[in-house]
Amino acid sequence: MKNKRRILSQMLLIIALILIFTSGCEKDDPEIITGSLTDLSGNTYITVEIGSQTWMGENLKTTKYNDGKDIPNVTVNSAWTRLTTPGYCWYDNDETTNKPLYGAIYNWYTANTGKLCPTGWHVPTDAEFKTLEMYLGMTQEQADETTWRGTNQGSQMKSSTGWSAGKGSTNTSGFSALPGGFRYYADGSFFNEGTLSYWWCSDESSPATGNYRRLDGSNDGVYREGTTKAAGKYVRCVMD
Repeated sequence: MKNKRRILSQMLLIIALILIFTSGCEKDDPEIITGSLTDLSGNTYITVEIGSQTWMGENLKTTKYNDGKDIPNVTVNSAWTRLTTPGYCWYDNDETTNKPLYGAIYNWYTANTGKLCPTGWHVPTDAEFKTLEMYLGMTQEQADETTWRGTNQGSQMKSSTGWSAGKGSTNTSGFSALPGGFRYYADGSFFNEGTLSYWWCSDESSPATGNYRRLDGSNDGVYREGTTKAAGKYVRCVMD
């Protein structure tokens, strides 16, 4: 009888130790599955699976369309503001510093060409950004709203490093957004590096404006709105 009790006690102890060990090994966050992609300009990107979609895990850097033709590099402020055709630049026109860090800034006319992303990829639509946001926890009602939306979806999309002090986030999605600022459509100036960033959608919000998303270091939501097509914003490609 004593032997049976001793064996039972040992078995219970073993089970308890297994439960403690396995619970301690559980991950709080889902596994981030990554891959890689190379464009015609020779830039290689991390890719990341987020729900049913596969996204670039960094901003597009290409200076060529996927048919091999060059995209115009527009550095002069006054020329940028007058564009009604495609163009790109680097933040502060500093390719050496800002290309590897933030990627290229494009106007909406470039994002809408249908040939900006590598073959098999495309500039996301407004609806595809909503799919991402709802996978991260937004409701359909929240996703359909404009301006700041959601709860912590922006926090899940922002890189945990690279933002102004104290403004980084969890990046549990692997989207790894960095605060690359933007180029202002009205005068061609560059603003807000370190504090916020914008990304184009491929579709319009009106005949004069294109849809976009914005993330701020000071806000855990995701901003949705439309703006003038001459504005300079970044691009993330999503797999077809």
